[in-house]
Amino acid sequence: MTAAIAPHTPGPAGGAPLPGGRPSPRAAVEPDDATPVLDVVVPVYNEERDLGPCVQRLHIYLTEAFPYRFRITVADNASTDRTLAVAKALESQYDEVAVVHLDEKGRGRALRTVWTASDAPVLAYMDVDLSTDLNALLPLVAPLISGHSDLAIGSRLSRTSRVVRGAKREIISRCYNVILRGTLRARFSDAQCGFKAIRADVAERLLPLVEDTAWFFDTELLVLAERSGLRIHEVPVDWVDDPDSRVDVVATAVADLRGVARVGKALATGALPVAQLRRELGREDIVGATGADETAGVAPGMTAQILRFAVIGVISTVAFLLLYSLFRSAMPAQVSNLLALVITAVANTAANRRLTFGIRGRRHAGRSQVEGLVVFGLGLVLTSGSLALLDVLSPGASHVTELVVLVIANAVATLLRFVAYRSWVFHPRRQSA
Repeated sequence: MTAAIAPHTPGPAGGAPLPGGRPSPRAAVEPDDATPVLDVVVPVYNEERDLGPCVQRLHIYLTEAFPYRFRITVADNASTDRTLAVAKALESQYDEVAVVHLDEKGRGRALRTVWTASDAPVLAYMDVDLSTDLNALLPLVAPLISGHSDLAIGSRLSRTSRVVRGAKREIISRCYNVILRGTLRARFSDAQCGFKAIRADVAERLLPLVEDTAWFFDTELLVLAERSGLRIHEVPVDWVDDPDSRVDVVATAVADLRGVARVGKALATGALPVAQLRRELGREDIVGATGADETAGVAPGMTAQILRFAVIGVISTVAFLLLYSLFRSAMPAQVSNLLALVITAVANTAANRRLTFGIRGRRHAGRSQVEGLVVFGLGLVLTSGSLALLDVLSPGASHVTELVVLVIANAVATLLRFVAYRSWVFHPRRQSA
């Protein structure tokens, strides 16, 4: 269960306590002769073929390259094949390998179970396929061992990362990243990479507040950590896609979107105690450049922004439908749609700039309109595509049917427009530049 490897170098000095005698959450790790410094969890479900090579390769790397004691914990997620038997054999073969069996599936559940019970001061996990190059492991955990950072993540979306994977997964990852930045204002770059680490003292405070037990677990943990003012270290990784991945992309995406909505609501309503966590973790003095606390809630005025955006959206939709009906009496459907959208897009961008996001003055107004038209292009694609699809599925559809289709398409476009406005067009950093 525990490692038998002596540290090759002496441990770094511990961090100074905070005022009032509270230990610093960034105090450096103090290794001893019995406790492993690092516990690497490998969650598995029906991986009897890949588990053995994974653990053997990981064990060789840690033995040769990691300067402290370590443990590899195989977390079996209710496998129905020989995975548990393979794991037990590895446990018998290596002193540094431990096995935990769970009767229920869920990567998040497995990580919570092992991390909560572990005695190691630094906790990590990686996928069994070892898609990430192991040379990134030491850079991942080093800032946690030294006390510099609280969490660390591997990023496949960094400019210096070298990634080999299909276009579909690349597009999904980047779209998910845009959604997180637009809705939860996340600043980390890759929530889904199966290569992360966390300090045990931080995990002890955050894990009880993380509800998800599956794939959204990572995102929820990172958002909570970021909102609590914790430092997240990112490591560019070399990553090769596993062609045998059995993840249900559609089901996972739907679950992730539900998780985003749940966490966003919890942050906006104050259900997640981020202010209390900042005080307990010594982050109460973290403020933005303007002096306002930038870690509280989803964003300043988020609820008001949503309400104002919704009202402007309703008004814009009504205006669009009226203009479309007016133009439609003399022009084809696609031309009427284009003219109505251009007019309402300009008015919508101007109204949201001033009323929703509180930006006044002429500075960057022209740029905002140009970018607003780019966002409008998305609405044009959706609405025009909807009309074209309607014409294929139901030639000669009535005007009322056209309006119904356009209302649905506009609703989807409106949601995406808010994300684009908030994360790009009217982002505070871009407006102050």
